[in-house]
Amino acid sequence: MNHEASRVRPKRSCVEIEESRAWMGFYRRVGQDPVMAAEVMAQLEADPLMKSNHLALYLCCKQSLRTHKASAARNRRIGQFVRWLFHGVFVAPALALRHMLRQGGDIAVECLPPTANEPAATQVKRLKKAPEFAQAQSSFEAQAPVPKDAPSATSGEPSKPNAVSQTA
Repeated sequence: MNHEASRVRPKRSCVEIEESRAWMGFYRRVGQDPVMAAEVMAQLEADPLMKSNHLALYLCCKQSLRTHKASAARNRRIGQFVRWLFHGVFVAPALALRHMLRQGGDIAVECLPPTANEPAATQVKRLKKAPEFAQAQSSFEAQAPVPKDAPSATSGEPSKPNAVSQTA
């Protein structure tokens, strides 16, 4: 067997060389770019002959998409844990403090000593017992009897402002 004959390779065209370089670039890029992996995988699935010629690239694409999906799920779990931790450390104590302060104000008001009686109330009681004020109140009540045919203030009917009382 001639060593010269076994070493001779058929010459490839420039297009074939560039095509093989492009495929090699796809092999490198699909591992880092899930969008590129999805596009290459869609192209390979569309053409069964191309898929069989580049089966390793197809499998690299599937692995890249699977890895990206697992990474996204892990990131979601981490984000959920961070939100839960942030809520537990910062938000929940602030809400509890606000609730306690709101109730604390009511409790503080109830803890205050009872207020002294209104001084005017004791003065009114004392004046009612005085004879001249009791006489004035009884004469005032005698002067202003409520007529039976007049509507009362609690009946809900509007009173006539220009009406003249007959008892005057």
